[in-house]
Amino acid sequence: MTAVKTGLEIISESPPPSLKQRRIGLLCNPASVDSRYTHARERILQAFPGQLKTLYSPQHGFYAERQDNMIESEDRSDPITGLPVFSLYGETRVPTFAMMDPIDVMLVDLQDVGTRVYTFMHTLSHCMEAARQYGKKIIVLDRPNPLGGLRVEGNLLTADCSSFVGRYPIPMRHGLTIGELAILFNTRHGIDCDLEVVSMRGWRREMIFNQTGLPWVAPSPNLPTPASAMVYPGQVIWEGTNISEGRGTTQPFELFGAPYLAPDRLIKNIDNRFLSGVVLRPVEFEPTSHKWKGHPCKGFQIHVTDPEVYSPYALSLGFYQAIYQAYPDEFAYKQPPYEYEYTRLPMDLILGDRRIRSQIEAGTPLKDIISGWEDSLSTYTKMTKNIYIYK
Repeated sequence: MTAVKTGLEIISESPPPSLKQRRIGLLCNPASVDSRYTHARERILQAFPGQLKTLYSPQHGFYAERQDNMIESEDRSDPITGLPVFSLYGETRVPTFAMMDPIDVMLVDLQDVGTRVYTFMHTLSHCMEAARQYGKKIIVLDRPNPLGGLRVEGNLLTADCSSFVGRYPIPMRHGLTIGELAILFNTRHGIDCDLEVVSMRGWRREMIFNQTGLPWVAPSPNLPTPASAMVYPGQVIWEGTNISEGRGTTQPFELFGAPYLAPDRLIKNIDNRFLSGVVLRPVEFEPTSHKWKGHPCKGFQIHVTDPEVYSPYALSLGFYQAIYQAYPDEFAYKQPPYEYEYTRLPMDLILGDRRIRSQIEAGTPLKDIISGWEDSLSTYTKMTKNIYIYK
C-alpha cells in the first residue's frame, strides 16, 4: 500500500468547489503520475470534466524526450487529449500572455529532484511571475523531495551567478519539496502571486524516495532512477567540465570519468571524511553519446550505502579539486553557451558562487571551503523552517 499520497491524488479525489467552472492548465511531464502510473492529465480530466484547456511542458519536453542543455521543445498538441501543449523550454522560458490567456488556474505537477540547478523550479517561478502579471492562480500539487527534507548542503547562490540554473539564494541541496519552494519564492523572494499548495499526505521529512511507496518515473532522460537523483547534487558539476558525468551510458551521474584519469591515483587525494556513506568502485565505461563518445573513460561509480551521512556536493567538489591538481593539462572547463548564458563560465553558474571555483583552483582545503558557507547555510535552514509544510 502506498505510504504517501501526492497532491495530484488528493485534488483528484476531492476536487475543491472553488475550481468549479474554472479554466485549468496543467504544467506536467511523464513523471506526473499517480501511484498506479495514471498520468496527471487523465486524473485532472476525470476530476474536472471539460475544464482542462491547455498543457505546458518544462525542459526536456512533454515526454521528457529531449536531452540536456539548450535542446528545445516545440509547442505541440497532445496525441491523447488533443489539447495544445505549450513548451516552456523553447522559444521562451517565460509564459507569454497567449500561453496564459486560455486558463484561469495553472496546476503544477512536477517531480523536482532536490537540487538548485534542476530547472523545473525555475520554470515554476517564471509561471508564478506570469500568473501575477496576468491575474491567474497557481496551484502546486506537491510531490516528495527524493533526497528527503532534513539535510541541506552547499553554498548559497550569489546574485552575479543568477541564471536559469539558479535564480534565488538557495544551496545546491535545498531540502524542500516543490510546494515549499513555491512558498519560498512567493513569500521570501517577492513574487506574491495567487498561490495554493495541495500538500501530500503521509510524507515525512526524513523520507528519501524509496521510502515513499511511490513509483519513480524519470523526470528527465538522465535521472532514470532514485539512485541517479541521489548523487545528482554533486555529480551535476561535471556538466561544467570535460569530465563525463555518465551521459550516454545506462547509469548517468552515478558514473563519472575521462580517458585521462587514473582512479587509483585520484582516490588517494580524497579526504576520508567525505567518503562517508558511499563505496567508490573503479570502472571503465564508453559513452555512446555526449562527452567522450566512443572513447573508453576511466573513473568511478558512486554506490550510496548510507544516504543519511553521504554528502554528494562535498564528495564531487573533492574530486573536482583532485582532478584539477593532478591533470592541469588535460582537465578543461566547458565554455559558453550554457542554459542561454553566452558569456559567463558554465562552472560558475553551476556552483552558484565564483569564489568556490577560485578556492578549488587555489588548493584551499575542502573543509575550509565548506566552513566558509556554514553560516549562510545555517541562516537559510532557520528561515526555511518557517515555511515548512511538513514539520
